[in-house]
Order: sequence, then structure tokens, then C-alpha cells
Amino acid sequence: MPISRYSFNTKINTGDKDLLGTNLISPSLYRAVSDGLIKVSTRILEDGERLDTIANSVYGDSSYWWVIAAASGIGWPLQVPPGTYLSVPTDLNEVFRYAK
Repeated sequence: MPISRYSFNTKINTGDKDLLGTNLISPSLYRAVSDGLIKVSTRILEDGERLDTIANSVYGDSSYWWVIAAASGIGWPLQVPPGTYLSVPTDLNEVFRYAK
């Protein structure tokens, strides 16, 4: 049986349920970024870059790719074209405060 690429991702404990970086978190995180409640750095995705490699370089863990996707309002991160503007949260603690 094949192993899901999400099998080893860290779960986020939000108090009442454990969530894997999913669309359940995206709206509240994107809204917090849009409202200026979460500090971000911005960058433009270059040819050959992926969200998981950016997450690894910023957070030291590629499994946080979903943070960048959610903060940037990206619904399907595997199809992000070069030239896409990204909002990259600078502090994961701020992210976890709004991941509900």
C-alpha cells in the first residue's frame, strides 16, 4: 500500500482538534495576514522554486509549506506558477495563534 505524502506531517493542536495544514486553517490565517495581525515578508516565486523548499529555508522544516500557501491565499500549492507573490509569515508562533 502506498504511503501518503502527508503521513509524517506534524499535526497542529488548536485546542479542540488536531489539524493538518488544511483549508480549514487557510481562511483565518489569510485574514490575519490581510489585516496585518501577522508579520510577513514578501517575495516573488521564481522559476523552479517550491513552497516546501522555501519553508525549509525560512522555518527549517519543509512540512510548513502550508503556512506560506495559507498566508498567500493559495488554494492549490502544487500548481503555483513563477511570478506569484508570496506572503511568508516571519514568526510561526503568530501563525499558530491564528490557526483556528
